[in-house]
Amino acid sequence: MPFFLLIMKQIEIILPTFNRGFHLITHLIEAKLPDLPESGLIHLFIKHTSAGLCINENADPTVLSDFETVFNRMVPENQPYYMHTMEGSDDMPAHIKSVLSGVSVTIPITNGRLNLGTWQGIYLCEFRNRGGNRKLVATIIG
Repeated sequence: MPFFLLIMKQIEIILPTFNRGFHLITHLIEAKLPDLPESGLIHLFIKHTSAGLCINENADPTVLSDFETVFNRMVPENQPYYMHTMEGSDDMPAHIKSVLSGVSVTIPITNGRLNLGTWQGIYLCEFRNRGGNRKLVATIIG
């Protein structure tokens, strides 16, 4: 029976402040990662309820503006039915949008690198007008 050694590392990555919108952060994450195993998985989790993570198109920037437009149409601000309003008109919509986008992604590691598709990138989905620094937990299993 083969023996497999499971190596796990966990680090916290603090992202700089971004404006509201969808921001390609693949390069920021890769710059903060330790040496990756030959094969395995990395799980990224954002520690906030008003922002999200996703993997999507990394070549055409109009995709990002289209995401922003669609999310804002699906979940508009200043609706009379929102009860959670003390933190500003963008807060409750930001919580709903983070549920829609998700707060984590899992990416395979192959040959010591993130194994993303040719046109894929990791995005911070910033749903607040002034969200501040965002913290990610990266769990590396290999």
